[in-house]
Amino acid sequence: MRSNCEWCNLSEKEQQWLLYETQYWTVYLADEQDYVGRCIVILNRHCGSLSELSESEWNDLKEIIDKIEYVYKESLGAQLCNWSCLMNSFYKNEAPNPHLHLHVRPRFQYALTLNGHHYVDEEFGCHYKCKKSVVLTEEDRKTLFDMLKCNLN
Repeated sequence: MRSNCEWCNLSEKEQQWLLYETQYWTVYLADEQDYVGRCIVILNRHCGSLSELSESEWNDLKEIIDKIEYVYKESLGAQLCNWSCLMNSFYKNEAPNPHLHLHVRPRFQYALTLNGHHYVDEEFGCHYKCKKSVVLTEEDRKTLFDMLKCNLN
């Protein structure tokens, strides 16, 4: 754990969106729901690169990928998932302190409906857009969180 790392020091408010945890990884529903269901998978130890993962961490990540993709497809109707591990933002700082994490964005060919609200993935089949703004209602975010948490555990 590093004192100057945002992922090592998540606030209680951020931790309320904890979906699933293993020995090596923790999965949170992302605060920015630019793609409905977007999650962040964070390595439980401070580490700066995929190349530094142990075999056990890789194997655990594979199980998480399988589980998350299954839940997205079976529970939400996603057709595919976009996984990214870019790490670019850390290097905008004078003293980079990267912490390995992955973003997963379920992608939907058809509208996803939560509590009567329809969410359309207008870029389905294309790369995801950065800085996209789609905001779930608080009720829909909570419904999504409960659905994912129940199905991941």
